[in-house]
Amino acid sequence: MRMSASMKNPVLLLGGSGVVGRRVARALRRLHPELPIVLAARDVAKATAVAAQIGGPTTATRVDLAREDLGLEGASFGAVVTLLTDPWLNSLKFAQARGLAYLSFASFAFEIGPEVAHFIQNPGRAPILLLGHVFGGVGTLAALHLAREFKKVESIALAGVVDPEDQGGPASQADFERLGSAFPSALIREDGLWRWVAGEEAAREIVDVTGVKRQGGVLALLDVVSLAAATEARSIRVDFATREAVSGRGPATELIVEIAGEDHEGAAKQVRIEITDDDVYANLSAYGAALATERLLGLAGHEAPEPGLYHPESLLEPERAMQRLQELGAKIRRV
Repeated sequence: MRMSASMKNPVLLLGGSGVVGRRVARALRRLHPELPIVLAARDVAKATAVAAQIGGPTTATRVDLAREDLGLEGASFGAVVTLLTDPWLNSLKFAQARGLAYLSFASFAFEIGPEVAHFIQNPGRAPILLLGHVFGGVGTLAALHLAREFKKVESIALAGVVDPEDQGGPASQADFERLGSAFPSALIREDGLWRWVAGEEAAREIVDVTGVKRQGGVLALLDVVSLAAATEARSIRVDFATREAVSGRGPATELIVEIAGEDHEGAAKQVRIEITDDDVYANLSAYGAALATERLLGLAGHEAPEPGLYHPESLLEPERAMQRLQELGAKIRRV
């Protein structure tokens, strides 16, 4: 069975010693104390130090993304979780060749073509989860949790609010530099139309959890396509904003989810929830990635998924995901 094989062989976290990666490993260790984890990085000394902090059956190894075998020939794994940008896609080919579940964490909406093509070429080889969503799929799952209260969803707006100095690690900074230089536009759904917007059209006013208005901007994340397919909402967007840093203010990371439409009696309805976490934004993202990883491994009360192409809503039950987030430490408030 996939489940027993996944527990026997370790999950490979590419970029596991980074800002997001170490938090994914920490969350997985909390969820599954006996799960073997391998932190793969270029700097094996740093990864070894992080592995010692994670504890349990956690080890470190050197990885070379430029090699088709990643420099890991002969090693066995239960799943491959790629938490950084792999320009060669050797991590995906490595997983497919071995029939291993694969999670892609760092692809923007305009970058998934090569990954989709690899799946189309070998559709029966391995389960592939595209997780280029805000906070590791947390926003999409929270929106779908709320959407059950509606007969018809008209609009969905997701927004993250973080401190200005919260820039993530080197990999995250490189991702956003690539986003700004390679493709400054972002995909939204507006009145039923798909649009790539930039400049003034990409701006949106966001009200943070303290009630203060912030100027945000849209991001090219996969939540828009996931939520459009799942809800048929006519308007969907994902934005990010920063606020001034104030010592002792409270939550460091905010995720705001707002939905409007008709309830099951046909009356107009608007709902807003706020998900907050006291750590940097990488932590809430790590929670999402950890929940997705345990599902791929068949450790979340279900069998591991069959080969296929997935988004988080394809595999994770929204209500259960919200419960698990709170168990990990996130706070959820309905406004």
